[in-house]
Amino acid sequence: MDHKQFLKSLSHDTQTRLTRRSDVKGLRHLAGHLALIAGCGVWIASAAPLWWAVLVVQGIAIVFLFTLEHEATHKTPFANETLNEWVGRGCGLLLVLPFEWFRYFHLAHHRYTNIPGKDPELAAGQKQYEAWAPCLWHVSGLPYWASMVRQTVANAAGRGVASYLPARAMPRIRSEARWMILIYGAALLSLFWTPLLFWVWMLPALIGQPFLRLYLMAEHGRCPQVANMLDNSRTTYTTAVVRFLAWNMPYHTEHHVYPAVPFHKLPELHDVMQAHLLHEQDGYSRFTLDTLRGL
Repeated sequence: MDHKQFLKSLSHDTQTRLTRRSDVKGLRHLAGHLALIAGCGVWIASAAPLWWAVLVVQGIAIVFLFTLEHEATHKTPFANETLNEWVGRGCGLLLVLPFEWFRYFHLAHHRYTNIPGKDPELAAGQKQYEAWAPCLWHVSGLPYWASMVRQTVANAAGRGVASYLPARAMPRIRSEARWMILIYGAALLSLFWTPLLFWVWMLPALIGQPFLRLYLMAEHGRCPQVANMLDNSRTTYTTAVVRFLAWNMPYHTEHHVYPAVPFHKLPELHDVMQAHLLHEQDGYSRFTLDTLRGL
């Protein structure tokens, strides 16, 4: 059975139940995530005991907003579509990941998951799985930051073209990038008066990015480069804390098979399709160790 056959096997009532979005559940989850970031920010800003260790927690909490921005491209975290749009933009601002551009980049990834030459996530190749140097460079997060700065500047200049970007979207992409650059400029200027943003946002995001890189490698890394979503994606069993921070995206095969299912319904979808999963991993540490052994 491939993913298309699995979807056809679901009854209309089951599909309706699984794809039901909720503002209440989305806002409750968002409030918890933002409360963690705000709490860590206050801890760091007040130089409370062990504030330096909280930098790591803050960084992880911030960079894992990527999983929320990612889901917002599918318009599923909230029932209210305007809320999806602005939450996605807000996450993109914190992560230097332009939401209007990322929407089309990510939809192309879903359309051509793990297919060389078509999936834009594979544009840089699979070198991080081949040797220690490219793996460590990738995990450092530095290539990500450099790439996103270049992309944002290119978008602002109207040069951020790609085959997956429709012409009608380019004015929005250009406008968003220009606003982002303006806001980043203001944030950098604020450092002349107070280093607050450096300690509660910039430095933690740099520290947290390697954790996100390791997490993302497990989604499709070392999976076959085929069109069947049941075979090109991986579901990873992990702790409730990681599932919370990642908005249930460790159920990643489930998400790729049925991307219209909101985060709070993915555990239910998992129960329905578990027997059909081809790639399952018991924890991110195990996946990382297995990957390192293969370098």
